[in-house]
Formats: sequence, C-alpha cells, structure tokens
Amino acid sequence: MKKVKAAFRGIVIFLLCMIEIYPLFWMLTASFKKQAEWSEKPAYALNDGFYFQNYSDAWTRGHMSTFFKNSLITTLVALVFIVFFSVTVGFAVTKMKWKFRNAVAQYFRFGIMIPVAIALIPLFQIYSKTNMLNTRTCLIITYIAFGLSLSIYLVQGYLRSFPDDIMEAAVIDGCGIYRLMWHIVTPLMKNSIVTVLVLQFFFKWNDLLFSMTFISDSALKTVQTGLLYFSDEFGSKNWGAIFASVSMSVFPLLILYMALNKKLMEGMTAGAVKG
Repeated sequence: MKKVKAAFRGIVIFLLCMIEIYPLFWMLTASFKKQAEWSEKPAYALNDGFYFQNYSDAWTRGHMSTFFKNSLITTLVALVFIVFFSVTVGFAVTKMKWKFRNAVAQYFRFGIMIPVAIALIPLFQIYSKTNMLNTRTCLIITYIAFGLSLSIYLVQGYLRSFPDDIMEAAVIDGCGIYRLMWHIVTPLMKNSIVTVLVLQFFFKWNDLLFSMTFISDSALKTVQTGLLYFSDEFGSKNWGAIFASVSMSVFPLLILYMALNKKLMEGMTAGAVKG
C-alpha cells in the first residue's frame, strides 16, 4: 500500500512539474523557429532547427536593447532607494525607542493594503502637472513608493528576532547609533536584504501597469511595455522574434531566482520562529 501511495505521489509530482516546465520549454523552442514554420506547422510542433537570427532581430530591430536599458535603469535605481529606506525605517521602528514609532510602522503597513489601480489617476494628474510624464523619474518615484511598505515589513520581521545583546554590547563599547546600524546590524541582515532585492526586482522588472500609464515615448519604454508593441518593420507579427524577446525577459529572472532561492526562503522565514 505504501508503494502504491509513493508511486501515485510521484506521478502527481511529475505531472505538476510537466505543467510548470512545458510552457517554458515551448516558449524557448518557439524562439528558434523561422517565420515560415508558424504558417506551415501547428504552433505546438517542435522547431526544425535553431534560428538564432530571431534573437538578433529582437535585440536590434525590436529595440529590446533600449527596453532592457530602460528597465535596468529604473529598476536598479529604485532598488537602491528601497533597500536604503527599508533598512533605516525598519531599524528605526523596530529597535529604536521613540514616541511615534508604532504609528509610523502602522502607516507603512497600511500601504500594503492600498490597491495599485486607485492611485493611477491621481499619480497621472500629479506627474502631468509637474511635467514628469514620459520620464524615468516618475517611474522610479512610483516604484520606490509602492515598494517600501512590503520591504519595511520584511525587514521588521527579521529585526524582531535580532538579539538586542549584540547591540547593547556595541553601545557599551562606544558605538554610535549610525555606526551600530550600518556596521553591526546591516551586515547581519544579508538574507533579509537579498529577499527585499529579489522580490522588488521581480515586481519592478515585470511592471506593466505603471510603465504603460506614465510612459508613451518609445525611447523610454520598459521591457514589458515594449513587448506589447513588438512588430517587424512591415507591421506583421514576427513570432520567432517575439518569443525570443519574451525568453530574454523571462529566463534571466528564472536563473536569478534559482541562484538566490535559498537566501530568499531564509529571508522570508526570518523572524517567523521565536526563541
């Protein structure tokens, strides 16, 4: 009976893995198809060979190089500020004693519950009146604002389990508050910081709503909005190049997640177990 249960469990796990892996496999093989194969064969058919020209077309004629550059600039700049503010605010509301720290912590926690869609029109009006539409600045500011609440919450979860004895010993040795935070506490928050970086990188890199709302200039479009308008110079869909573009967007993130999965899980569960 145990062997039957184990075999059934193995079959279910295999099927679930196939359901998850097959779309990625199909997307990757589709990125190497020639344009003629899409009309001559069914979409699910395997490619005849490896047509690498699709990736060249996506990078040059499809302007993926520009889209990648814009996404990297807006995402990485926003991540720097998100990590800086989440660490400092998280430390201030968790480990420092001051009058309004609970109110400030609740304020940022409340930000997690705000739907993104309800902020679009007010933000659009603000950026329009300040001439910030069609600039990377408006995207960066928006990414920072909507990334802080969750990031601070994650940092707080780690800092609650951080031993006060270490900080008290550092203070006795003459360590100031800023040195205590940056030289004692922050280096020990590596897993928590990696978690914030990876999660927020995924969220910002995959953003479509904000970038499509605030950016209409083709030279400033990010990867996700660029994929929406991808077509060849004749106006027809070049499916091989489209799937090559999607593959270039998806697989680097997948590899990054697999490489940092252990630290991501440790950071997510930090502070969950007390004692």
